[in-house]
Amino acid sequence: MKKEAQARARALRKKGISINDIAGTLGVSKGSVSLWVRDIKLTKEQRAQNTARGFSRDAIEKRRIARITKTKKRHSAVFLDAQKEVSALTKKELWLLGVALYWGEGTKTFKGNVSITNSDPAIIKIMMRFFREILNIPDHRFRCHVHTFAHKNAKLAEAYWSGVTRVPVGQFYKTYTKPSSASRQKRETLPYGTVGIYICDTALQLKMLGWIEGLKPRDMCHVPAHLL
Repeated sequence: MKKEAQARARALRKKGISINDIAGTLGVSKGSVSLWVRDIKLTKEQRAQNTARGFSRDAIEKRRIARITKTKKRHSAVFLDAQKEVSALTKKELWLLGVALYWGEGTKTFKGNVSITNSDPAIIKIMMRFFREILNIPDHRFRCHVHTFAHKNAKLAEAYWSGVTRVPVGQFYKTYTKPSSASRQKRETLPYGTVGIYICDTALQLKMLGWIEGLKPRDMCHVPAHLL
């Protein structure tokens, strides 16, 4: 098999075909081709043709595609390696993640309820785990509120978020549908709108706010004015 590939490589080289093209045609390394054809000298015309082909649209496009493919493979490897570094969340990690997400996305103004709104179902699922497993909130205490665009199917959005949260649609507030004034891109990237999760509990909101303060650098912690 190797001798056959070597013979084909030499035949192609004598026709003036470039080493890169021979390697691609035969499915072998450029190093092997270089070794097999090293004694074959191209004519001046053949070298000029190879140079011209190297600047042709097809050649440029092939190099572009090859470069993109290599980049994607490299990026994919980094992504997958990082993903493998993450193990199942411990209870402490779930607590920390839940508080941090609430710090960034939840309601911090004092209204006597814990609430968080988002369009990312993964964030909503993690927060529902946090509420159920860390705060031990029973299912009947959850309320949800869907916001979606007027041209979307509100019932479909409610069913979707009910599946994500595992909260019955009967515990949803009336869906708010807003005029489709946002850009088309935004409207289409939010096919189910956003969902807000609500738990009416003053003590629970104070606990969440206290945890957030506890995570801050000590010189930045403070007690809210309404508690003094």
